[in-house]
Amino acid sequence: MKTIKEKYYGTVIAEMKKKHKLENDLQVPKIEKVVVNVGIGKYLKDSNMVKDIVESVRAITGQKPVMTKSRKSIAGFKIREGLEVGIKVTLRGRRKWDFIERLVKSALPRVRDFQGIKESAVDARGNMNIGIKEHTIFPEIVPENVKNIMSFQVNIATNAGNRERGLELFKLLEFPIEKKD
Repeated sequence: MKTIKEKYYGTVIAEMKKKHKLENDLQVPKIEKVVVNVGIGKYLKDSNMVKDIVESVRAITGQKPVMTKSRKSIAGFKIREGLEVGIKVTLRGRRKWDFIERLVKSALPRVRDFQGIKESAVDARGNMNIGIKEHTIFPEIVPENVKNIMSFQVNIATNAGNRERGLELFKLLEFPIEKKD
């Protein structure tokens, strides 16, 4: 069975070149990076919980996460400027393809009542944004060792330029896009 990376370089490039009459392989849209983002605003006071989230993100992505800081103070959320309010990981290269492989082939099928990714998850520039409610869907996480369930966001950035090409790229890569009736 072909991996998603092999499928991209083997068949997707050829199909997109033929369909859009492109002359060069580099004109074909590609996935540039994957960003995994977790908001830790409600766990700011509990440093042990933040450590658990960091370790979970590290296990899921295979890369050390970076703490993100707030840009401005918001009194209603009890946030001051410069306070660490999130964790993010940017994946490129081999780790990007490995993460996409695990997301599409093992994690998303484990989501309860999963009907597919909505087409509205692809924005006007061809990037896909997926919200994941439970991090326990990834095979790297052992559910028995999880104290609290966290949710996170996965952003898959492409250079497609528009929504139609981005959506076509994800469909050709066999992402589980929801079928329209």
